[in-house]
Amino acid sequence: MDLNKTGVIQLKKSKEISLLRKHPWVFSGAIHTNTNSLEDGLLVYVHDSNHRRLGFGHFHQGSIAIKMLHFGTDDYKEEFWEQQLRNALQSRTNLSFPNEKTNCFRWVHGEGDQLPGLIIDVYDQTVVIQCHTIGMHKILACLVKCIPEILDRTDLCIIDKSVSSLPKEYARSISNKIIYGTATEIKALECGYRFTIDVLEGQKTGFFLDQRENRKILGSYSKNRSILNAFSYSGGFSIYALAAGAKEVHSIDVSTKALDLLERNLKLNTVQSTQHRSICEDAIDYLEKMESNMYDLIILDPPAFAKNMSKRHIAMKAYKRINALAMKKIKSGGLLFSFSCSQVVTEDLFYHTIVSAGIESGREIRVLHKLSQGPDHPVSLFHPEGSYLKGLVLEIGNS
Repeated sequence: MDLNKTGVIQLKKSKEISLLRKHPWVFSGAIHTNTNSLEDGLLVYVHDSNHRRLGFGHFHQGSIAIKMLHFGTDDYKEEFWEQQLRNALQSRTNLSFPNEKTNCFRWVHGEGDQLPGLIIDVYDQTVVIQCHTIGMHKILACLVKCIPEILDRTDLCIIDKSVSSLPKEYARSISNKIIYGTATEIKALECGYRFTIDVLEGQKTGFFLDQRENRKILGSYSKNRSILNAFSYSGGFSIYALAAGAKEVHSIDVSTKALDLLERNLKLNTVQSTQHRSICEDAIDYLEKMESNMYDLIILDPPAFAKNMSKRHIAMKAYKRINALAMKKIKSGGLLFSFSCSQVVTEDLFYHTIVSAGIESGREIRVLHKLSQGPDHPVSLFHPEGSYLKGLVLEIGNS
C-alpha cells in the first residue's frame, strides 16, 4: 500500500458538528462526496461543506464510513504512526506498566489512543496486533518496523491476529501469523500470578487483560467462599479466587482447549488446586440444572452476546436469563459478579436488564460496585462508546 496515497471527502452542511466535538466517527449519511470509487482503508482528509479541513482518517464502505485519526489542519506524514505509538506507550509508563509483578498490558486501545481500529497487547516479549479496520491492517508493516525500536528490545515476537476482526472478504487473504521474530511459549505475569497465553488460537489476543482490576476485587471477596466461575476461559478469575483462600472454585467452560489452559495455569501458580474443579459444559445449561444454595459467589463473564445492533435484543434476553438464574440459585447473602463486554450494550441498558432479572428473581439485591475495564484500556472523553466493559457486583439477599 502506498502510505502517501490520500483522498478528500467533503461533508454535508452542518455535519461537521460531531467532529468539532472530537468524536472520531463519521457516518455515511453525513458525507456529500460520492465515495463509490474509493477503496477501503484509504487515508482521507475530511472537509466541511465550506471546504475547510477538519482532519484525516481511514475510509471504509459502510455505516461508519470514516474513523478519524487526527483532528486539525496538519498534513499526514508517515512518522504519524510512530509518534502515536510512542504517545500510547508513555501513557502506560505513567500507569507503571510493565512492572515487577505485571509484564502484560494493553499498549494501544483504539479510539482511546487516537488509533481507531488498532489493538496492541504486550505479553512480556510477545506483541500481539489486532486490526479491526482494513486501513489499519494496510499499515501493518509500518507498525512492525518501529515497534522494536520503541520498545527497545531485540528479542520480540510480533504476531498479527487480525483474521477474526476484519471483514470476511478481506480476511480470506490473510492468516494469524508471526510477522517478526520467533515464537516462544508465553508465561505472562499479572499481579504476581502466571498465565500461559495462547495468542494464536485463544480468544481475542489470548487473554482478557481488561479484567485485571476486577480480578483483584474478586480476590478481596473470595476467602472461605464457594465460587462458580461461569464462562471461565483460561481461569483468570479462578486463579485469583483460589490464591485468596476460596473454599472451592468450579470453573465452567464449553471449550476443552480453554480448560486445558486453565489446568496449566493452576500448575503455574501456588494455589490450592485440590479446591478446584473444571467442568466442560455449556454455562447456561449448567446454570439451568444446578441446585440452589451451592455457591456463595458467582461470576458471569460471558463472551459478547451482541457484536452489532441487529443482535442486541436477543443479547439482552440472554443477559437477563443467565442473571435471573444466578440470582435465584445463589445462597442468601451471596455475591454476583456480572459483566457484559458488548460495545452495543450501553451501561444503562445493561443495568436495566439486570434490574429486570432482579425483579424476576424475587430477591432483595444491592449494588456494591460498578465495574469497567482497566486503565490501560482508556476511554476518550469524546468517545463514550469506548467504555465497552460493564460490570456490577451485587449482594443477593432473601426472597
